[in-house]
This record gives sequence, C-alpha cells and structure tokens, in this order.
Amino acid sequence: MPDNTTATSVHELAPLLFVEDISRSVEFYCNKLAFKMTTNWQPDGNLQWCRLERDSVALMLQQACDEDGSPEDRGRGVHFFFNCDDADAEFARLAGAGLKLAPPKVAFYGMNQLFLTDPDGYELCFQNVATES
Repeated sequence: MPDNTTATSVHELAPLLFVEDISRSVEFYCNKLAFKMTTNWQPDGNLQWCRLERDSVALMLQQACDEDGSPEDRGRGVHFFFNCDDADAEFARLAGAGLKLAPPKVAFYGMNQLFLTDPDGYELCFQNVATES
C-alpha cells in the first residue's frame, strides 16, 4: 500500500470540457450560470480554450476538433455536482434568465437538487442539503 503521508496538497480540480461551439458554451456558462472567464487562449484571434470561475469552482472549455472524438461520446458517464447554498434560489435565477427547467427535487438521501444540461449535453446539478420542513 502506498505511503500517503508525503503526498502533496491538492487545491483544486478543474475539469476540461470539450465543446462543439466554444462561443455558445461561454455564453451559457457566463451569461446563464454566472461564471466569469479568467484566462483564455486565442490563437489568430479565435477563442480555442478558456478557464471559467464562479466562487470557489473552476472549469475549462476547449473548442473540440475531429481528433477529440464524436460529440455523442464526450462527457458520457460524467455528471457535475455543484454544492451551493440554495438550489431553489438558483432555479429561480436560471428560470428568470430564460432557461426551461424542472424545479429542484429532494433526493432520498436528503439533497435538494436542480438538474440541467449544458449546450453540449453535459449533465449539471446544483444542490444543497435539504432543510427539514
């Protein structure tokens, strides 16, 4: 068994999402989900990669190309869960921004969860611990 006492600290996990249309994805994540672009790479003036942040969460987007595989296979089996203060408030904000969403539901394990899908089919969930009613 490896000795983990000398392992370095890990400070962040920032997933990289390959997307069909990076401009569309930036618009969704920044204008709808309230992320902010903090870094980008634009060879020849064309956005190809960016880092987005919201509070203590970061993710990266990259313009997909043919060698990245078919769009149907990207993100398969991966779901992104964002722990937040209030999934109901996030639902109200996103619905107010024009997204068509089902309201949050409390799962059997006590999490109030709002599910949505991004423009490339990645599954997202904003969740909080459900309060007793």
